[in-house]
Amino acid sequence: MPVDPLAQRLSGLLHRLRSEPDRAARSCFASTELADGLRCVVDVGGHRLVLDERPSLGGSDEGASPMEAALGVLAACQAITYRVWAAALGVRLDRVRVEAVGDLDVSGFLGLSAARPGFSAVRLVVELHGPEGRERYAELAEAVDRHCPALDLALNPVPVERRLVMNGSGGAPDGVVRG
Repeated sequence: MPVDPLAQRLSGLLHRLRSEPDRAARSCFASTELADGLRCVVDVGGHRLVLDERPSLGGSDEGASPMEAALGVLAACQAITYRVWAAALGVRLDRVRVEAVGDLDVSGFLGLSAARPGFSAVRLVVELHGPEGRERYAELAEAVDRHCPALDLALNPVPVERRLVMNGSGGAPDGVVRG
């Protein structure tokens, strides 16, 4: 069987991180500024992403809504994590397709009801194609459930600290936003 280039890269990375575990921690960064209407151009790790809202909500529909993008992030992170863990476990995987559907009631966002402003439920459908048996793909799915960063973000509260800066002035954090 030919050597999987991803498995080789992962092996090298794991070796380096085992010898220098402090190198595993990092921070990710994203920033945006509200443009015309509700359109935001988001800088994410040096890449630009346009997010907007549908016209029914006052946007110009020039990009996915932030909540649609959140589903896209979850689906992409799942697909990537399946590929990484397939390589790590030696599971042969020809194709991965992930579909994410989220239930959203915008009346909570708009303050019209006590509905939660975010998703009330998310459903994932993961399609795996390859020559392995059901047991190997179940093993892979369990590893992905334990290690997918975006799934972890969706399932477990993360402390969020917000610092409000007015007119460009600095200042200390003025509050921790709790879920």
